[in-house]
Amino acid sequence: MRALLVVNPAATTTSVRTREVLTHALANDLKLEVAETQYRGHARDLAREAAEGGQIELVVALGGDGTVNEVVNGLLTQGPDPDSHPRLAVVPGGSTNVFARALGLPNDVVEATGALLDALRDRSERTVGLGLASGTPGTEDEGIPERWFTFCAGFGFDAGVVGRVEQQRERGKRSTHALYLRQFVRQFLGETNRRHGTITLERPGAAEGSTEVTEDLVMSIICNTAPWTYLGNRPVYPSPEASFDAALDLFALSKFSAPAVTRYATQLLTSTPDRGPHGKHVVSLHDLTDFTLHSQAPLPFQMDGDHLGLRTSVTFTGVRRALRVIV
Repeated sequence: MRALLVVNPAATTTSVRTREVLTHALANDLKLEVAETQYRGHARDLAREAAEGGQIELVVALGGDGTVNEVVNGLLTQGPDPDSHPRLAVVPGGSTNVFARALGLPNDVVEATGALLDALRDRSERTVGLGLASGTPGTEDEGIPERWFTFCAGFGFDAGVVGRVEQQRERGKRSTHALYLRQFVRQFLGETNRRHGTITLERPGAAEGSTEVTEDLVMSIICNTAPWTYLGNRPVYPSPEASFDAALDLFALSKFSAPAVTRYATQLLTSTPDRGPHGKHVVSLHDLTDFTLHSQAPLPFQMDGDHLGLRTSVTFTGVRRALRVIV
């Protein structure tokens, strides 16, 4: 099998020696090409060239969730076509590795490499669904290019936390769970819209041609799988039913006072695959194919942990059977 290994040399949990051992192990079983990323978006460009070239059968992403997201967007530049696009394989090299862990892969790079080689020998793979976010027609964001995400997106509060963490990392801080928790508190204290939500959800109604509207939401998390993230080894489940085999799930809150945040944060930290946060201020929707989130004021937006700036409107599509993955 001809394969391309896309390596993020800045991956936080791998060393040069580890990457060399990994490359050697894969080269024993594959006709392997290796490419290191050199700029933001390079992994996407490499994966797009592999898909368009027609010779590569497998693209292996070595890095964190950001690297995986770029590779996926490169593979799907011309849209989803699992039967013709190269397969995707992931070796986790980031600090959290949500996508790889949600697939059931070990979080250790060496163990994950062994699992990948076993899966290749056994021809073990699955087809997963993905989320697609695009600018909403008729809004100021309609010209923003569409982008795929593998496990989550966030519009509002959680994206603001991601943005704060990115700023700290640019200043030399390490990406740790303590860093995320500190930025969560700072984002909450600085949140100007926590009493009066600015987000409106629009989705197709039960009657043909109708639209169902939910207003005054203060935060929204879109999940393509469960869990949404990990705090160390603890999985967090805002949408326990979310699955790679379904469309998208939405978790939103309509109140963000200190007591409400304390209650729902506690529920998140104790969430399980059978029970997520619940209550009168929770909006929890499963298996949504199409919906749009609007905001009266520009809000932060993130996809797969990558802060993408401010948006006033985002349209989401859940696409089943979008990509084949080696597992």
